[in-house]
Amino acid sequence: MNIGTLFLKSNLTGIITFSELDWITTHQANFNRLEESLAVRLGRMLDAGFINIGCRLNS
Repeated sequence: MNIGTLFLKSNLTGIITFSELDWITTHQANFNRLEESLAVRLGRMLDAGFINIGCRLNS
């Protein structure tokens, strides 16, 4: 998984899953500055209600 791809997918769908949040927290020690800023931005979007925690259903 890649934080950039995850950021774009969450922006597109408006949803982030618990497993994706878990992946972010377990790998954040290895993030570079850009990846850290994306993780912070995802957190702010969660706080603001632009992204919700849930599941994605395949169509």
